[in-house]
Amino acid sequence: SLHAALLQTHTPREVHFGHWFRSSSARMSTAAMEARVQALEEMATTNAENYNESLDTIWMLLSMMLVFFMHAGFSLLEAGTVRFKNTQNILTKNLFVVCAGFLCWYVFGYALAFGAVEDPNKFSGGTGFFMNDFWADKSKFRFWLFQGA
Repeated sequence: SLHAALLQTHTPREVHFGHWFRSSSARMSTAAMEARVQALEEMATTNAENYNESLDTIWMLLSMMLVFFMHAGFSLLEAGTVRFKNTQNILTKNLFVVCAGFLCWYVFGYALAFGAVEDPNKFSGGTGFFMNDFWADKSKFRFWLFQGA
């Protein structure tokens, strides 16, 4: 494992007059140094990939929230254009439209829009109904939520 490789290449040091000197028994071999550098490079690559994935997720969630706030703003716009007695009906209608839209997107919308099939046609897809097989690739959740908004 990565941690074990780093521990094997660790060498003790001794301090002499404020300087770092290696003891003669603790010299690191070239192979051990290369293994340590390789392990650190792999760790840096993994950390960079995780960092980029996190930034992508944060950006998509922020964009999705902005779209939801646009729904709320449109609801307020519509509520301002009707008489007071109809305000509750307009707000309920807008809430229902968002909820029904997301339920339809969950059931068949994503599958028809993005569901890849073995023999594709030019009209619609055919896999991914009810978010089937989304746990295999976690980035699909982010894409699904953003596209649904």
